[in-house]
Amino acid sequence: MTRAESRQFNFPDDSEDRNNLVRDSDAPDCGIIGSGNQDYRVIFINRPQPTKYCSNQISTAKYSVISFIPSFLFEQFRRYANCFFLFVALMQQIPDVSPTGRYTTLVPLIFILLVSATKEIIEDFKRHRADGEINHREVEVLRGSRWQWIEWRHVVVGDVVKVHNNNFFPADLLVLSTSEPQAMCYIETMNLDGETNLKIRQGVSETATLLETKDLEVFSGTIECELPNSIIYDFNGTLKIRGGQAVSLGPDRILLRGAMLRNTSWVFGVVIYTGHETKLMKNATSAPLKRSSVDRMTNTQVLMLFFLLIVLCLISAIFNELWTKSHDSHWYLGINEHAVKNFAYNLLTFIILYNNLIPISLQVTLEVVRFVQAIFINMDIDMYHEETNTPAVARTSNLNEELGMVKYIFSDKTGTLTRNVMEFKQCSIGDQIYSLTDSDNPKDLFLVQHLQQGHPLSNTIREFMVLMSVCHTVIPERLAETGEIVYHASSPDERALLQGAKAFDFVFDTRTPHTVEIIALGVRQKYEILNVIEFTSARKRMSVIVKAPDGKIKLYCKGADTVICERLAPNGQTYKNITLQHLEAFAQAGLRTLCFAMAVINESDYVEWNKMYHKATISLQNREIKIEDSANMIEKDLILLGATAVEDKLQEQVPETIAALLQADINVWVLTGDKQETAINIGYSSKLIGHGTPLILLNETSLDNLRSTMHRHCHNLGDGLGKPGNELCLVIDGQSLTFALSHELRRDFLQLCVSCKSVICCRVSPMQKAEVVDLVTVNTHCVTLAIGDGANDVAMIQKAHVGVGISGVEGLQAACASDYSIAQFRFLLKLLFVHGSWNYNRMCKLILYSFYKNICLYVMELWFAIYSGWSGQILFERWTIGMYNVLFTAAPPLAIGLFDKTCSAETMLRNPKLYSQGANNFSVKVFWIWIGNAIYHSILLFWFPLLSVKHDIIWSNAMDGGYLVLGNIVYTYVVITVCVKSGLHMQFWTWLTHLAIWGSIAAWFVLILIYSHFWPTVPMGQVMRGMDIMVFSSPVFWFGLVLIPFTVLIADLFILSFQSTVFKSLTDAVRESEIRKTDTSSVLADNKNS
Repeated sequence: MTRAESRQFNFPDDSEDRNNLVRDSDAPDCGIIGSGNQDYRVIFINRPQPTKYCSNQISTAKYSVISFIPSFLFEQFRRYANCFFLFVALMQQIPDVSPTGRYTTLVPLIFILLVSATKEIIEDFKRHRADGEINHREVEVLRGSRWQWIEWRHVVVGDVVKVHNNNFFPADLLVLSTSEPQAMCYIETMNLDGETNLKIRQGVSETATLLETKDLEVFSGTIECELPNSIIYDFNGTLKIRGGQAVSLGPDRILLRGAMLRNTSWVFGVVIYTGHETKLMKNATSAPLKRSSVDRMTNTQVLMLFFLLIVLCLISAIFNELWTKSHDSHWYLGINEHAVKNFAYNLLTFIILYNNLIPISLQVTLEVVRFVQAIFINMDIDMYHEETNTPAVARTSNLNEELGMVKYIFSDKTGTLTRNVMEFKQCSIGDQIYSLTDSDNPKDLFLVQHLQQGHPLSNTIREFMVLMSVCHTVIPERLAETGEIVYHASSPDERALLQGAKAFDFVFDTRTPHTVEIIALGVRQKYEILNVIEFTSARKRMSVIVKAPDGKIKLYCKGADTVICERLAPNGQTYKNITLQHLEAFAQAGLRTLCFAMAVINESDYVEWNKMYHKATISLQNREIKIEDSANMIEKDLILLGATAVEDKLQEQVPETIAALLQADINVWVLTGDKQETAINIGYSSKLIGHGTPLILLNETSLDNLRSTMHRHCHNLGDGLGKPGNELCLVIDGQSLTFALSHELRRDFLQLCVSCKSVICCRVSPMQKAEVVDLVTVNTHCVTLAIGDGANDVAMIQKAHVGVGISGVEGLQAACASDYSIAQFRFLLKLLFVHGSWNYNRMCKLILYSFYKNICLYVMELWFAIYSGWSGQILFERWTIGMYNVLFTAAPPLAIGLFDKTCSAETMLRNPKLYSQGANNFSVKVFWIWIGNAIYHSILLFWFPLLSVKHDIIWSNAMDGGYLVLGNIVYTYVVITVCVKSGLHMQFWTWLTHLAIWGSIAAWFVLILIYSHFWPTVPMGQVMRGMDIMVFSSPVFWFGLVLIPFTVLIADLFILSFQSTVFKSLTDAVRESEIRKTDTSSVLADNKNS
């Protein structure tokens, strides 16, 4: 190691270039950086602030008492349908225009708005109550020379606060001093990132002695820090103390609102961000608004229906004019006066008359059904993980049906497919591989024996084990009861490495702000921590610079093999080739790997470098870039020590889950940061890659090479290019993926990918994950689902149509950003195959049926217009028109949306093919078939009664009840027909289903009995007085009560029977087998053979 001891650094000779690293730190206390734009804030500690900052009172509610009405109405009338119905309701107020009265649209619209408003008020009241509880919490604040308990909402920037153990921090604070030595404290960030392990925070040494009130009272200084942002794990600032030098402030000095103080009696801190400017509140944003494919298609068809409605209105108004001109002898109607005015009035009349072709109740029905469907998901005991006490959570209900249409799944590997519970297995040092054994005695291990026996590798082994013991940010805690050491690590990998070192008798024992102590083979050693250059996804490595017990300054670095190998000194590559061979063997066994390297640094070189590094750390602008530049200057000329192998086992039932997804014709892609060999091995063990499945490997170092390789594979696929289902797996690394996502190649890359059954992307960054998901989401027009468990998965989760988060070891970032969260990957089957399939089929039928029932009734106004000389006269009593959607046909759609199911949950899970069978139930063609069916039914339901109910044969006494008798008879037949029609399309009946259908029919008969006797007791429904007697005393009515609905539905019944017998689908066959209680596997075998 003599070469490393004498290595030199090439520092910049130009002093001005070197000062560029720290130019921002020379800014005055209240100065402004960068072209007149204020890029940071200046805070005066324990003093009034010259600038007014955000209040510490928070509000997560959507509305206030004042803003509720305008905000709620704005939200509601952003929907085109509501605007249309409001327009109709206003037009009905014009005298002599509305044939349906003034309130028949307004009242249902108000009712629907009230239902939505009630839901919003209930949800917002919960938010207000939670906000009030938080805002009224109290904390001690230094006011003058006394501590006062004040509410959180009154805390302001610059205040010095005292937070006690097991209390939450009221705002984002800078640590000044604590009850622990050297201003250390422990915090729990469960509310921020879901991680339960304790983290350490520490005040700077310049403020660590501020332990008394009088010291705080006279303390004077300013904090220059970045403007508020949402990046939880990043903070840049500088503390300037009067008479002292500037001190760099990083994220390890900050206590964030939402975190809790643990194992520390108290902490003094100064408030830097308050209220909605805290990092917690900056992150309290909802996921991007997503709409389901069914929703988008429905809105398109609503628009088409609206244009159809306008066309019908124009035709009706024109025919009214034509009829008027051809019947000018009817002088008593006054139809020749003001012809132009009459045309405009008639057009409005017909718009009002036909407006209900678009179902006014559809939106509120969908909201109620989706809300309950989400409750079903939350309450599913089969998706409850008892070990972690974690249920499934539907964070949005807008995408319930989208779960039944997924064609592409993008999955993270670590923590999603695997447990993220790491176990140290092996390490490579020099040309040797050392493994742990079942022995509890470290002396039985070959590694320890080689150390004690003076093996040629003993020095390398010792440095390797020291690196494993000191190069980390883990906090040890010794349990008082047992004396055992518990490691609080930010990642499972670091904990596994320390457990491995402990097994080899290198025990990480104590950490202070500036030192770590290890017990190496029974000997206590103290290492002074000079610098920590932390791991980032861009750096892919971590380094610590220490002063060893022998006084030497050493740099220990661990990271990905690709990053470490390019930083090795020429004489530090002795074991490079054999180590790479070992790494490949580890990866093929599915193990996660890291490379270890070190260097000995000359003290004078270190002093020079540390000055530059310190200036970079206190820079307020481009701090990360300057730190990275400084790190690159010292993380070089390294000596390779070896590598580690850590096992991350697959979660329960992952192979079975992926196999079922592939059987359901869902393409599964794995996006991981691991090595290619590791990812491929996981692909085999998880059954993502079948044995014998050809692999397409894309590992190119240039754009041109990748282009030629891709074109060769595309040519080999021939006619199969761009067609799903080919038994192929494509594997691509991060560097090649960068080229593949370029504008020139992305189309060819997508075609090649969609031709494969599965895809594995290795060594990818979080941004590349999001780009891959976006590429497929935007260009294939298929529903995509992304699933992950870490913060690095959030971007792809939000890019996909459906985002699923795993509530895992890495925290809750992914779960909080997702649409649905589950505890285990295996629960994805129940979420998709059962809830997804059921909800998709339910929502399709609900929407189709909602349009059907409206058109079936309200298009009769068109037939009546033809019969009545295009008069615009209504066929039905005005209030019964309004109650049709609200009362008499409201229950069947709810029954369809909540209780209908194709097959039982067990059958759906056993037969993955059923998932793909039901994924095309909603299309433009299907929609307009239902519309055509509704028009056909309306023709029969209007003309049959009209032809059979003649005024001279209704009653034996020759009495005539007028057009409303016909209207109520037709109305009765329509209610019966549409309710029974819903039953024909239900595949699962419960007592609630029966109640919804037969109860709705009975409700109409009860209402007509009551409504016929309202007037004059109740001043409404004069035209309905005695209607029950007139209708129910007609033999024709009773004769047609069963005959006409049966005649109307006989064709539907025949078609449904024909389809389920002659053109029997796999779903029909399995459902029939389930009803007969026979084995469904034989049905699947027959279907496969056929």
